Amino acid sequence: MAPSAIPFDDNKIKHLPKELTIEEIQTITQQFADAARRSIEAGFQVIELHFAHGYLAHEFYSPLVNKRTDHYGGSFENRIRFPVETIQAVRKVIPEDMPLFVRISSHEWHQEGFTIDDSVKMAKIFKEHGVDLIDCSGGFNVPNYSDIPFGPEFQVPFAEKIRKEADMATGAVGFITSAKQADDIVRQGKADLVIIGRQFLKNPYLPYHFAVDLGVDNAEPLCLPENYSYWITKKKQQSRAAAVESTDSNK
Repeated sequence: MAPSAIPFDDNKIKHLPKELTIEEIQTITQQFADAARRSIEAGFQVIELHFAHGYLAHEFYSPLVNKRTDHYGGSFENRIRFPVETIQAVRKVIPEDMPLFVRISSHEWHQEGFTIDDSVKMAKIFKEHGVDLIDCSGGFNVPNYSDIPFGPEFQVPFAEKIRKEADMATGAVGFITSAKQADDIVRQGKADLVIIGRQFLKNPYLPYHFAVDLGVDNAEPLCLPENYSYWITKKKQQSRAAAVESTDSNK
């Protein structure tokens, strides 16, 4: 299903999605709210809505793939209607103090696509409806990615611009691979937090190694599962005790 019956790629992926009816759109909005409610019951402490990378909400706000002529298509206000209604529905069912994040494709790298200025405008509206942070990714709604300037921190400027111009918290993403990079981004005010994916696939204990790299004291219990932390901490304590004993005996 999609906002409009347009295949992702005529040359390679010819599957034609079904254009959603108004009733189906409203059903999906309710399904988002139901999923948020189940997440709370499961113990999650933050809700993030994935409105980027060609997921359904991104398809709605993107002029590249939303060709509807009803009140869910056409103008900017109409194209963001489904994301806004979904945010409203989710915000109603989660606790008032629970953080609500939204991941967006801040820029589509296409001359007819959604731009970073559009994203600033959309972020301001999302903020009015209870979104606490914009997770600033980009692209991946159309098959041609040749214009995307992949490289270290290539999407951080989106987080910085939205943070400043929409006056709301942002998360930075995109080839952020070291503790120093992440620390600098936050300290320099480019984003409020750093969101990392690929490095976690390589190293599930990345927070611990980042903490060690940044000289954080007592990093083990902060960043590791309790049973791992116990043995690492215990080993360190034994090493320190042995060092002290050796020093005392030399005196």
